[in-house]
Amino acid sequence: MSKRTAPQPLAADEELATLAKALAHPARVRVLRLLARREGCIGCDIVADLELAQSTVSEHLRILKAAGLVEGEVDGPRICYRLSRDGLAHFKALVAAL
Repeated sequence: MSKRTAPQPLAADEELATLAKALAHPARVRVLRLLARREGCIGCDIVADLELAQSTVSEHLRILKAAGLVEGEVDGPRICYRLSRDGLAHFKALVAAL
C-alpha cells in the first residue's frame, strides 16, 4: 500500500495567497481604491484621506509594496505612491486562473 502525500502548492497558489493576504485588511483595500481614483502619484494625502495615523498608513503601504501592488518613488523628502499596473494585472490573472 503506497502512502499518499499532500500535493505541493504551486508557485501561483503561493503568489495568490500572498496577494490575498496583502488585501486582507480593509484599510489596505481603501489605500488601493484611493490610489486607483487618482491619476499620477500621491504622497502624504493618503494619511489625511484615510484618517489613520502616519505609522499605520506607512505599514499598510509597506505591505502593499512588498506584495507588488503599489509602487513608491522618492520625491524630495517624501515618497510618492501609485498603483502598480503590472502587479494588479498579475493579481487579476491569478484570480482568473482559479
